[in-house]
Amino acid sequence: MQSFTYHCPTEIIFGRGAENAVAEKLRAFGTTRVLILYGGGSAERSGLLSRVEKDLTSAGLAFLVMGGIRPNPRVSFVREAIREGIAADVNFVLAVGGGSVIDSAKAVAHGIANPTVDIWDIWTRKVEITKTMPFGSILTIPAAGSETSDSAVLTNEDTGRKLGLNTPLNRPVFAFMNPALAFTLPREQIAAGASDIMMHTMERYFTSVKETNLFTDRMSEQLLLTVMESVKRLLVSRKDYDAMSELMYCGSVSHCGLTELGRMKDFSVHKLGHELSARCDATHAMTLTALWGSWARYVYKYDPARFAQFGAAIFGVDAGTDEERARACIRHMEEFFTEIGMPISLGGLDIGQLSKGTIEELACAVTANDTIQIGNFHPLSRADVIAIYDMANH
Repeated sequence: MQSFTYHCPTEIIFGRGAENAVAEKLRAFGTTRVLILYGGGSAERSGLLSRVEKDLTSAGLAFLVMGGIRPNPRVSFVREAIREGIAADVNFVLAVGGGSVIDSAKAVAHGIANPTVDIWDIWTRKVEITKTMPFGSILTIPAAGSETSDSAVLTNEDTGRKLGLNTPLNRPVFAFMNPALAFTLPREQIAAGASDIMMHTMERYFTSVKETNLFTDRMSEQLLLTVMESVKRLLVSRKDYDAMSELMYCGSVSHCGLTELGRMKDFSVHKLGHELSARCDATHAMTLTALWGSWARYVYKYDPARFAQFGAAIFGVDAGTDEERARACIRHMEEFFTEIGMPISLGGLDIGQLSKGTIEELACAVTANDTIQIGNFHPLSRADVIAIYDMANH
């Protein structure tokens, strides 16, 4: 396997009632003033937010609360939260929610720690980030894995760009993970979350690395099988604690870096999906499943044995040539996404068929006007990206 250095400092507090220890952990970090960020009204309706506020008050901690974070988190909200956080002199940012809330918290923490720099300049790498302030999360949605990852995304409404930023400073100091907090999620969100977890793993599985890496491969394969089993159980009963526990734990492992050790990341499907979600405000995971099959059919010929290995491990496909098994693997994965209600083409995103001009614009954005190639399983040029969007455009 390839050489690697790995460090994931996030402390995970997992299980029923895990969030009840949040005030204790905050005080251990020397926290005095907390900026609490959350998304829609579910944190309020469930009573979670009020319980957190009560615990912080009892512990003598001051706090400021800001809600309204949307999927595909906006830089405008982050800028406002940075201003409010600086004015309130907060020294900890606490996310209560899922990936979009946690990604926003990461950006807000970076912005407060670097008050003279616009956060988008950090995101576009015009300014190198060297410091942040402590931040953590109470996870309510098993999906993005942002609670343990070194990555985060932001959408700039003015430019229509959605960009990711990877830095060790994106690692939260802690994550409270109580599977019961996800019991109220709608079926569609559970399916989307599971798909996001799977894509984070698959984008590390399908890379150009040819060295043998049995443990990482087997860990990834078992993670995917666990997610697939768990989401099907949860779509029958959303209050299946054991299944939700497995899904939530897999979400963290899928994006903390473990499933890429000795290998690398590709994430070309993520880059294709980011441009769609930024332009059309489509659900992140839905853009990924809508594009994955087209990407896979376009690139599998560059390493059909890898897809054949995946098909054997995940779907038991063991007959035929590598190419035949690879095609069967892709077909079975699309059938699974369909089974759990996820789209496998752009038509499933309710955005209509994309025009030729729109596809060309998306491809130019993905590849910076054909000045870069994305991914590494098979690096994609602008022409490749156009071809994949075209294949999915039905």
